[in-house]
Amino acid sequence: MATRVARFLWLVALLASPLRAQMEFVVLPQVISLTGQDAIAHLLIQEAAPNVEAAQAGGQRAAGPAIANGVTLQIAEPAIAKIENQCVIAVADGATELLVRVAGYDRIARVPVVVRGAGQPRQWQFGAHVQSILSRQGCNSGACHGALAGKGGFRLSLRGYDSDADHFAITAHDFGRRIEPADPTNSLLLTKPSLTLPHKGGLRLEPGTLDYRILAQWISAGAPGSQQDDARLTSIEVLPEAVQLEVDDSQPLVVLAHYADGRTEDVTTWARFSSSDETVARVDDKGIVQVVGRGRGAIVAWFASRIANTKIDVPYHEPYTHPAPSLVGDASQVSAMQRSGALQEFHPQNLIDRVLLDEWRSLGLAPSPICDDATFLRRAYLDATGALPTPEQVQQFLDDADPQRRPRLVDQLLGSPRFVDYWSYQWSDLLLVNGNLLRPKAVEAFYRWIRTQVQDNVPWDQFARQIVLARGDSLQYGATNFYAIHQTPEAMTENVCLAFMGLSIECAKCHNHPLEKWTNDQYYAMANLFSRVRAKGWGGDARNGDGVRTLVVLDRGDLIQPSRGRPQPPAALDSPPLDELDSEDRRISLATWLTAPENPYFSRAIVNRVWANFFGVGLIQPVDDLRSSNPASSPRLMRQLSDYLAQSGYDLRVLMRLIMNSSVYQLSSEATPLNRDDQRFFCRYYPRRLMAEVLHDAVVQVTNVPTVFKEIEFSGADKQPTDFYPPGTTALGLYDSAVANRFLQAFGRHQRRITCQCERSDQPTVVQVLHLSNGETINEKLASDACVLTDWLDSSLPLETIVQQAYIRTLSRRPATLESQRVVQELRDALAAGASPREALEDLLWSLLSSSEFLFAH
Repeated sequence: MATRVARFLWLVALLASPLRAQMEFVVLPQVISLTGQDAIAHLLIQEAAPNVEAAQAGGQRAAGPAIANGVTLQIAEPAIAKIENQCVIAVADGATELLVRVAGYDRIARVPVVVRGAGQPRQWQFGAHVQSILSRQGCNSGACHGALAGKGGFRLSLRGYDSDADHFAITAHDFGRRIEPADPTNSLLLTKPSLTLPHKGGLRLEPGTLDYRILAQWISAGAPGSQQDDARLTSIEVLPEAVQLEVDDSQPLVVLAHYADGRTEDVTTWARFSSSDETVARVDDKGIVQVVGRGRGAIVAWFASRIANTKIDVPYHEPYTHPAPSLVGDASQVSAMQRSGALQEFHPQNLIDRVLLDEWRSLGLAPSPICDDATFLRRAYLDATGALPTPEQVQQFLDDADPQRRPRLVDQLLGSPRFVDYWSYQWSDLLLVNGNLLRPKAVEAFYRWIRTQVQDNVPWDQFARQIVLARGDSLQYGATNFYAIHQTPEAMTENVCLAFMGLSIECAKCHNHPLEKWTNDQYYAMANLFSRVRAKGWGGDARNGDGVRTLVVLDRGDLIQPSRGRPQPPAALDSPPLDELDSEDRRISLATWLTAPENPYFSRAIVNRVWANFFGVGLIQPVDDLRSSNPASSPRLMRQLSDYLAQSGYDLRVLMRLIMNSSVYQLSSEATPLNRDDQRFFCRYYPRRLMAEVLHDAVVQVTNVPTVFKEIEFSGADKQPTDFYPPGTTALGLYDSAVANRFLQAFGRHQRRITCQCERSDQPTVVQVLHLSNGETINEKLASDACVLTDWLDSSLPLETIVQQAYIRTLSRRPATLESQRVVQELRDALAAGASPREALEDLLWSLLSSSEFLFAH
């Protein structure tokens, strides 16, 4: 026995040693540039990514865990730079190399080091350095001097969004009493936060620390404000860009700032950090990440109103790279073999499948099997048209032996009238077609315009352009009603950004956005593009009582930015400003910028909305929250789908066809041990409750009893419900969210009050349970003479046939043999106990209509 153990250990050593020698480590940053006296660069030494798939993280090179032990650092020319606490510090101008050795690895890494201006004191900039210190220490937070009224007579802009005002407040307000250039350490800016003098905010700066010294040196240099010759900060970068870790791993981060003059500065000390998902990873104020769970998270870094992030992958299982060796009794190897089998059974059909297959390999996940035909049929109908298939369509599809029946069904659905109904309703949610905001004729005109765009398959970029550039009579050209709902330049800006780019920028109306890069100046520059939009006839006479307005665009006029008392030059986000004196409609430039393929937000926003419709979860969640600090679950897939949509000419049906024909979309909703923890990587179809209108129409379709809807009509200041829509109108045929209906309200329909998917709710409530149990919608339809039950009873159908038809009608599938036998027996028992045939069949349909299988898409 001892001999066997010795041989086994010898074999393990023999196999492991060459592997270790071939493994690599990565040194970050790969080039070290130091500018100024005592400039510093933090170093990271990381294991290489564990496998090829894990190394591809949406175009980023992923690293493995940080290496803390066995690291030896050496500067080739010690007169140029030195090493302290795993940092490189500038000593004298010149170029040299950093030599990195790691115990157990065969190679020596050589990192170029360049030092410039080592003999010159560093020039601390107010905007980049002083403001960053104040932000990191919380001095300009809402709980401190960033409050609306400030604290103790000292007021700063929230999180430093207005550097000019803050510089004045620090250096000139109250006769400049907060700084002492001749004796910086006696400045209130230092004595208060260091507790040399009493400070209600507590200790914020320890004397002698780097932040303390920077503020003292800045004051000593005359406390300069932003200078015209200051190098412009162009971007920041977080290292590593992507990293694969394990639970309980710790990972330091490095933040680099890149300037327009070519200079790169290590700003890790002044950056602020946050985690996008604290169930995966947490981060402290020094940029040290602690992994707490499995999945994918992102750590976001802020510096001087710039944002960057790094992706943290924590595999659910050991990443699979090749067929696992057959080691009997090793549970991890058995799991790897199971994953291998599930991955090999998955057959990619298009780019969606290929990208997500790589993601699954990287994260140690494996997909569920492909769903059966009945499941796919129901799923496709509900997701593409918001309606159930008819019994005839179910029978025809299940009897079809054509291998191309699924792609053929997809094409049929995308060209159907029900598709137009469903997506017209979806875009009416997005654009807030609401009788509480518009007069009835205006509501109808807006909806008819939207429906025409969907029916004619107008490309999404043209759809958006027509909204942005709308003008004229609001009844003749329905798109102008967008401007009747949003009547100020600020509201127009916020809703165009949210509807067509998924950007929530309203925070920047008062101060720089706390979670994004958008500034208060950018907000008002964007809003100034709408400053010349006007409407004639906002109400008064009988004709205007119908909602008629004429939208016009003036050739002059600007929006004043409150904080500056003057207008910002009109400009789209991240775009150069327009000529303020140009009389052309500024919205033309906006529409061109908005729909340009180079604008990443436009394509990503609509891709995310469409994806969320078919999968229940967006690539970015929430669906309306596209920001740098909220990255996609698969950035690579988001980028490729956005490019695909742009190349297709923004044809949404082309995108939908790609999604529905993918193997990913056709996966079963049944979780397996290899993906049961997955919530964001689409290893299976995620079950979700049907949206209110779809659920209502499904009940109508099953029972064959339509609902009579009541519209809100205006009568002076009063609103009275009246019969408005013709009999047979579906919930998805309602073009006004002001329609009164208790069922739709209880199941969380979109209220269309604000442009946000959060207006729709899928949360379960007691009221919903009561509606299903004894509410009027289901029970009254089951009791109606028009219910399909009447036809079944009149036809004297056998119970076996009725049960089969009931299943096909409600669940879009045939009952299993045992299932049918049990239900038939229950019906016979009920009849034998004295129930009438009508009562027994009502109970049958009620049971199916209230089942999870009916209430959920799956």
